[in-house]
Amino acid sequence: MNKGKTINVDTTIEDIVQYHPELIRILVEHGLTCVACGEPLWGTLQENASRQGITNLEEIINTLNQSLNK
Repeated sequence: MNKGKTINVDTTIEDIVQYHPELIRILVEHGLTCVACGEPLWGTLQENASRQGITNLEEIINTLNQSLNK
């Protein structure tokens, strides 16, 4: 993922942490933990949302992309 791409269900947590660390706060606010948050979870947003029982992933992705476009 480069800085210009949008985030989707297949975007990895690794890419968000590496290329968009400013979005980590949004992940935490929505219950998606990541390695930078102290949890060693990697993989795609979809995988992590499923593993953590999060059902509003599209809403989270919209929030992440809106934040990128500011």
